[in-house]
Amino acid sequence: MTQTDTITAATIGGDGSTPPAPSDSFVTLNPRDQSVIAEFPIFDSGQVDDVVRRARESADWWAQLGHSRRKHYLGRWRRHLVDHYNELAELIVLENGKSKADAELEIALGIAQLHWATNNAGRVLRRRRVEPGMLMFNHAATIEYLPLGVVAVIGPWNYPVFSPLGAIAYALAAGNAVIHKPSEYTTAVGQWLVDSFATAINDDGRALTPLHLVTGTGPTGDALCRSGVDKVAFTGSTPTGKKVMASCADSLTPVLLECGGKDALVVDVDADISAAADAAVWGSMTNAGQTCIGIERVYVHDAVADDFMGAVAEKAQRLRAGSDPALDLGAITMPGQVDIIERHINDAIAAGGSPLVGGPESVARPFVSPVVIADVPEDSAAVREETFGPLVVINRVRSMDEAVVRVNASEFGLGATVFSRKLGPEIARRLRVGMVSVNSVLAYGAMPALPFGGVGQSGFGRIHGADGLREFSRAQSVARRFAPAPVMVTTFDKPGWSMRAMVTMVKTLYR
Repeated sequence: MTQTDTITAATIGGDGSTPPAPSDSFVTLNPRDQSVIAEFPIFDSGQVDDVVRRARESADWWAQLGHSRRKHYLGRWRRHLVDHYNELAELIVLENGKSKADAELEIALGIAQLHWATNNAGRVLRRRRVEPGMLMFNHAATIEYLPLGVVAVIGPWNYPVFSPLGAIAYALAAGNAVIHKPSEYTTAVGQWLVDSFATAINDDGRALTPLHLVTGTGPTGDALCRSGVDKVAFTGSTPTGKKVMASCADSLTPVLLECGGKDALVVDVDADISAAADAAVWGSMTNAGQTCIGIERVYVHDAVADDFMGAVAEKAQRLRAGSDPALDLGAITMPGQVDIIERHINDAIAAGGSPLVGGPESVARPFVSPVVIADVPEDSAAVREETFGPLVVINRVRSMDEAVVRVNASEFGLGATVFSRKLGPEIARRLRVGMVSVNSVLAYGAMPALPFGGVGQSGFGRIHGADGLREFSRAQSVARRFAPAPVMVTTFDKPGWSMRAMVTMVKTLYR
């Protein structure tokens, strides 16, 4: 039985009503109107183990192909995604609820990541010589990055293409088989990706595919973590990331965690105010604020704060949220997230914050219009906790030193943005985060060569770039002797003078 035999999604039409789901299945819903998109099976531990077994069979074939043949197949997939761009975008809009523009941008970024991983895996991971050192001058030393075997990718719902492709593409390019468990909120998009890969590479009748799918909720993800895969790459909330790490601990399965964020934008006194305001609005409101690297806090120098806040308010109040995919902001995908957004809005205002745009009235489930609140105390939930919605807090600071302290006070450390004509790079390197954009916003996420990931409660490990390829590989070091050494010290049969000679040589070479 092939993988696609066990994964079938029944698309529901008609009046869109939700049919009763059997206990071993679940449905995904259109967040705009709660109509049913598709029904999927909930994989239990036995079914997960069966997929892992089949993934290991495909992993052997995929690894033995080598970089050039894998590049050929991955190139087919990339072209398939390009040829079916509109189809995929429509599915994202339907199941995730985001605007059409957000869906189209997400696919573009995902395709760019696939292209970079495909074209650079051979160069980054190939065997290369390294210096053996003076003490081992009669050896040749090499390092090579080899496939791990089977990698599990547990993807999020907010970017169901871009985020998982940041791991899937790199793991496949590194020679691994991959098992993808998409979010239960965007499973149809996840299945579309897996099916599209099989279609793209199997047009010659090949039965094996290195990309597999499991569907389900939390228990399925837990079973996948405990299944004996060689690595788990997770993108999602920090609390869930901790559960993933705990599940993997029993088997010492390594994990890559890309978790939550509370990213900040810093605006210096010499910043381009118009550009910084535009970055603040787009960075906080894109995808209706449901972006792990989205801007949720702004620290602006007091000398330019009034001008900056006025520009942000003017831009933000023009944005519209609603069911039409052509509008700026789509739906909040998870119904429960609206409760968090609403709580943060109310808490910020109750704590003394001044609404510049919107307020409690901006919440019209499942949509939330832009909210901008100024001068919110740092101990407010809206400043400390991840909001994941179209709410941005703007606070004044007296200096960039104060801004740095406030940015670094967060337990999260994913990304940040700095606007400063003179001191951008200097301010950036003082921030305790994994990624920084200077005089632009979220730019690092659109650059495939840059590693992507955070520190602290935002997780650890990196996707994207050369670091991302090595993240899904195992380094193998090889030392090969090509000539005898005049002084042999790594043997019990050495003459008595050999150790004295070695000590003399070390003192001469390394003094």
